[in-house]
Amino acid sequence: MINQTSSFENSILCSIRRIIRAVDIYSRQLNTKFGLTSPQLLCLKSVVQADKLTLSMLTKEVNLSGSTVTGIVDRLELKKLLVRERDTTDRRKIFLTPTEAGVNVVKSAPSPLQDKFAKALAKLSINEQIQINQSLEQIVTLMEAEEIEASPNLIPNTLGYN
Repeated sequence: MINQTSSFENSILCSIRRIIRAVDIYSRQLNTKFGLTSPQLLCLKSVVQADKLTLSMLTKEVNLSGSTVTGIVDRLELKKLLVRERDTTDRRKIFLTPTEAGVNVVKSAPSPLQDKFAKALAKLSINEQIQINQSLEQIVTLMEAEEIEASPNLIPNTLGYN
């Protein structure tokens, strides 16, 4: 019984490591090709889809911390992919609005998921997609990782970008 459990542990660990490695490789390719990290693309896509979001709305939308999203928005603004605009009726409220360049990047950028994975996932039935999602959520729960920031970017932030 102990050997069987150990075998499952090793198999599960290897599968998780393969997933992490595949996401890492794809994130680096995305950054090299488009000059954006996965979280930047995710945030930019959310702003483009909504056309106008506040920083707190974006934070909830992408499930990242406020400080992380602020850094991402700063970088996207420097790249002229979005702008911050004060609301005309309530000057305290600041909206994030995509620029034309930001919209064009989103139109040309691939999915934040690996292209092959996104296509294969789309071919599955809704029930199969739900089952995969529930299994992954269960892994998160078993690892007691619910409070860990859910950034889709696995590149360590040692390079100074989010």
